[in-house]
Amino acid sequence: MRALRLPDWKSEPVFADVEEPVPGPGQVVVRIGGAGVCHSDLHLMHDFEAGQTPWGPPFTLGHENAGWVHALGQGVTGLETGQPVAVYGPWGCGSCRNCRLGIETYCENPAAAPAPGGGGGLGLDGGMADLMLVPHARHLVPLPDGLDPVVAAPLTDAGLTPYHAVRRSWPKLVPGSTAVVIGIGGLGHLALQIIKATTAARVIAVDAREDALAHARELGADLALPSGPETASRIKDATRGVGADVVIDCVGNDATLALGAASGRQLGDLTIVGIGGGSLGVSFFAVPYELSVQTTYWGSRPELIEVLDLAARGLLHTTVTRFAFDDAPEAYRMLARGELTGRAVVTPGNRA
Repeated sequence: MRALRLPDWKSEPVFADVEEPVPGPGQVVVRIGGAGVCHSDLHLMHDFEAGQTPWGPPFTLGHENAGWVHALGQGVTGLETGQPVAVYGPWGCGSCRNCRLGIETYCENPAAAPAPGGGGGLGLDGGMADLMLVPHARHLVPLPDGLDPVVAAPLTDAGLTPYHAVRRSWPKLVPGSTAVVIGIGGLGHLALQIIKATTAARVIAVDAREDALAHARELGADLALPSGPETASRIKDATRGVGADVVIDCVGNDATLALGAASGRQLGDLTIVGIGGGSLGVSFFAVPYELSVQTTYWGSRPELIEVLDLAARGLLHTTVTRFAFDDAPEAYRMLARGELTGRAVVTPGNRA
């Protein structure tokens, strides 16, 4: 079968013929209905170097995946052939405390993980192919009735990652509070909706692109601001001078991190979701008193179940641009040029 593979660090993806996977004991093969195109893949192609991660190329791209159970390995129970499923992307050891809780992003025994800190599409073969081998059935989450795998695929990362970031700040997102989402792209347009669907906070959206700000208004942002030298002061004005209770930075470059620190409230949260390569100097007077600054990586399997439920109930809408499998490289090029709204999803069964 054909697969879109990353042959080496700092290289462009290429189509290649690979063997169809056959499930071993406890394993499952999924026929891919949708594979999300993620900005993280651009970092794999253009920025990462040998030794930066404990895994490396070559491997098939695609770490946001959903489809249908194609074949079951010996001993697998609870799943049926043809059943629609989403793939929980991070694959840990399965036995440490965090893995047993479903938080395999933070596996504490990486030496026993199939791709430490990664998973399918991140060190191991992902979903940019007709079929994908999933090494354990626990990595599959049945889709709620009516949820299309094409829509579900980006929720496994672009939905799950901001959901985890927002969820950990729920105690601060009470009535009368304000949340700021910086970057209304593939992650940010979902972060905005998650805040609106699960909290009573007002939401301020920030982006450099007018089309992204228009999209934010359509999705229910209470205020949409262009990024620039005056953005922090405008956020302060909109919050009666105190700043935002929670800032979710879906970009993570120097400018957005500085904006997050300047617009956050005392006792607030600044959560860095985007991996834009920026840094933030932290000292006693550099940030508001007791502003918590944290990073997050993906989310837990139980949280993915909650995200899929929100989508199935119509409370979370992924803005999707579909690409035939042959057009997957162009989807990545458009993403790099900033020409996509929401999330791009490749449908491997659809040939151009």
